[in-house]
Amino acid sequence: MFTGGVSEISIFAPAKLNLFLAVTGRRADGFHDLVSVAAPLSLGDTLRVEVAAEGELTLACDDPAVPVDESNLVLKAAGAFGAGTGWRGGAKFFLEKRVPMGAGLGGGSSDGVAALRALNALSGRKLSRERLVELAAGLGSDCALFLHDGPVVMRGRGERIEALAVAAAGRLRGRRVLVFKPAFGIATPWAYAQLAKAAPASYLPAAEAEARLAAWIADDNAPAEDLLFNNMETPAFAKFVALPALLEKLRGQFGILPRMSGSGSACFAFLEEKSPVEAMVRTVREAWGETSFVVEARIQ
Repeated sequence: MFTGGVSEISIFAPAKLNLFLAVTGRRADGFHDLVSVAAPLSLGDTLRVEVAAEGELTLACDDPAVPVDESNLVLKAAGAFGAGTGWRGGAKFFLEKRVPMGAGLGGGSSDGVAALRALNALSGRKLSRERLVELAAGLGSDCALFLHDGPVVMRGRGERIEALAVAAAGRLRGRRVLVFKPAFGIATPWAYAQLAKAAPASYLPAAEAEARLAAWIADDNAPAEDLLFNNMETPAFAKFVALPALLEKLRGQFGILPRMSGSGSACFAFLEEKSPVEAMVRTVREAWGETSFVVEARIQ
C-alpha cells in the first residue's frame, strides 16, 4: 500500500541528447563499453500515476503506437520497485508521449525512471537515491542518467554516471537545439550489432575517448560544438542514407554542425540567437517529409 500521504503524482520525463558518444569496445557479457556526455532536454514525456487497488498495475498512453503491456519500461520499473522494496500496492499509469520512439533520445528509459521516482514518492520514500540508481541501471543501460539533473558523463555500459564538471556543464545548459527525426526509427540492438561486426575499426579506443573528453572539459573557451562526436553514426549512415544526406545539406546551407543522437534515428543541431529556424524546419521536412518530427528545445 502507499504511505506517502498523496494519491496522485505527475513526473516530467525528459528526453536526452548524446552530445559525445564513443563506443569503445565489446565486453565479455555482450554489452558494449562507452564514454558519453548526455544532457537532458526541455522536451519530454509526462507520466501521471494514481493510487490503485493492491496489485493492480495498468498503463494507458495517448499514443496508440506505444505498447502498454509488460514490455513497456514503465511497468517493468513498477515490477522492479516491488521486488526491491516488498511493496505490493497498485498504480494506474497515464503516459503523455511526446518523445518519439526509436529515436535515440531515451524516451522509454526516461519513462521507466519516472515510474520509479513516482512510486518512491507515493510510497513514502522507501528507497534511497543509491538504491534507485541500482534499480534504474537494472532496467537499461541508459536509465540511471535520468536520476541526475543536468549533463552527465556515462561510462561502463552506461550505468556509471557522474555529473559533468560545473564549468563544462555551464557551456551546455540553456543552449537551444533543433531536434529532428525521420518517420523511421533505428533499433539500438541492430546498431550495436553492426559495430561489433566491423570491430575493432568501428570502436574508438577508451584512452582516446577519455583524452578527447578531458581536453574539452579543460578548455573553458571550447564551445559545445567542439564536444560533438558519435561513432554510432557510421553503421546508421551506411544503411539509412537519408540521414547523412540531410545533415550534409544542413551544413552547407546553414553552416551548422548537425549530429545524430545515440543510436538514432533522431538528429540535432545547436542553434544561435539568429538561426533561421523556420528555414531549417522547411529543409528537414522537404527532405524527410511532412511526417518527420521536428522540435526546438533547450538543454537543461
